Amino acid sequence: MLPSVLCLPTNMFTQFSYMPGGIPTQVTSLLNIMPTWVIPTWESHLPYIKSTEVSYPPGHHCQATAAGPRSLSLPHAALSEPRPSGPLCLPPSSADDGGFESGAYNNSAITTPHLDALARRSLVFRNAFTSVSSCSPSRASLLTGLPQHQNGMYGLHQDVHHFNSFDRVQSLPLLLGRAGVLTGIIGKKHVGPEMVYPFDFAYTEENGSVLQVGRNITRMKLLVRKFLQTRDNRPFFLYVAFHDPHRCGHSQPQYGAFCEKFGNGESGMGQIPDWTPQTYNPKDVQVPYFVPDTPAARADLAAQYTTISRMDQGIGLVLQELRGAGVLNDTLVIFTSDNGIPFPSGRTNLYWPGTAEPMLVSSPEHPKRWGQVSEAYVSLLDLTPTILDWFSIPYPSYAIFGSKTVQLTGRSLLPALEAEPLWTTVFGSQSHHEVTMSYPMRSVHHQNFHLVHNLHFKMPFPIDQDFYVSPTFQDLLNRTTAGRPTGWYKDLHHYYYRERWELFDRSQDPHETQNLATDPRYAQVLELLQTQLVKWQWETHDPWVCAPNGVLEEKLSPQCRPLHNEL
Repeated sequence: MLPSVLCLPTNMFTQFSYMPGGIPTQVTSLLNIMPTWVIPTWESHLPYIKSTEVSYPPGHHCQATAAGPRSLSLPHAALSEPRPSGPLCLPPSSADDGGFESGAYNNSAITTPHLDALARRSLVFRNAFTSVSSCSPSRASLLTGLPQHQNGMYGLHQDVHHFNSFDRVQSLPLLLGRAGVLTGIIGKKHVGPEMVYPFDFAYTEENGSVLQVGRNITRMKLLVRKFLQTRDNRPFFLYVAFHDPHRCGHSQPQYGAFCEKFGNGESGMGQIPDWTPQTYNPKDVQVPYFVPDTPAARADLAAQYTTISRMDQGIGLVLQELRGAGVLNDTLVIFTSDNGIPFPSGRTNLYWPGTAEPMLVSSPEHPKRWGQVSEAYVSLLDLTPTILDWFSIPYPSYAIFGSKTVQLTGRSLLPALEAEPLWTTVFGSQSHHEVTMSYPMRSVHHQNFHLVHNLHFKMPFPIDQDFYVSPTFQDLLNRTTAGRPTGWYKDLHHYYYRERWELFDRSQDPHETQNLATDPRYAQVLELLQTQLVKWQWETHDPWVCAPNGVLEEKLSPQCRPLHNEL
């Protein structure tokens, strides 16, 4: 059988309660049964499914589409040496706003048997990062191998935000389709334009309810089955994007802060037949160091846990469909998330909690690495090269504007499935989230050091809408204004107002509380990381490379011209 890929991104932001120093030891064994799939998670509003019938909660409307199932295959340059089926990606664009809340990453307070089983059949990466802590930009980077400042998806894609990738960007669906790979997406897409991200088979928020295609795991299971039943003999790439565990209290408050009530069988909530809801006592959750330890935050985390368990059961259903179709043992499976969890210091930040992600890579060709933990530093920017490498498809070389040639700066993860690599550096780039949230940041992780460059450091750090109305942040605001203990490791003033350069030694300061940028003992480290970061910015054609104290002058040899603005 020809190679396939299942990508499972989650919309969980990085919501796994990661224990500092902990090592992922258990993760679900999804990979050996299915092609590589990407399963991102996010808020869906599709009808609930009962058996073969579809029932809608009050106020929800859905129309059937004529689009047939399509698979999303990982690129193989030349299919002369066929691998197992394509990749199955399960990202935090597999999970939506997901983190380290799973047994695989040492969280004993939550039950995630399917992710834990997948981990046992995967190489588990301990130092995986997104290059941008925002939904659409992260998904666009995952699907293009280009950072947000290079592919054009500077912020959110939907509604008034309306950010899009540049028209000439070459995405995985384009590259794979040209190479004869069948591509499919189920769940949260959240990127555009369509001409850049065309999938053969697509059931997303663009043609249905995001609750239904991203949280209704029975509906998602049936769509996976439809895709597999209608596919031909081509290798495939399937991107399954869960909307769980994204917040929904700002948009569908009737379902709870994280849509944890959606489909639970209670009055007015509808019922998802394949879901056995799990509830958690707020007293029992593991509170990450960057989240206030308060009753409000604990209740928030407990609701999040419930949606993570729904996603976990959904992953099990997806893998079972692959197994039933006889393609699981021929498929590369990848699970990750799009950004950090929607809590303080998480999503929209380039601090560790905002960019660190779960990543499981299960290859049927590399069983010797199953259940092992890699310390290599890897990025979501590495997934496009990995998938192209899996399908033996050459990396693209093209121009977006003028004659500047685009080159992928990520690396294929396939060598890591053979032996532990010495990879110690990853980069980050954020410009917006919501359209009003301009706060450009660039970062580099190198070994134990982490450098963040805040270009708008004299401005207060912006807060996005769904996090602002969350119980956790409202409680933090109320406690701060009332002068009461916040249970938090920071205070709002220092959270809002940041230094231009922030340098952390995570070997001594894993919570990133001591800024060493002005410490003369770290001057050489600061210079080294600044040099690495600026070099990467030039290589990736970053329009912000000269900011904030210079202007980029575009010539045959681009250069920074000084502003003399006292910065």
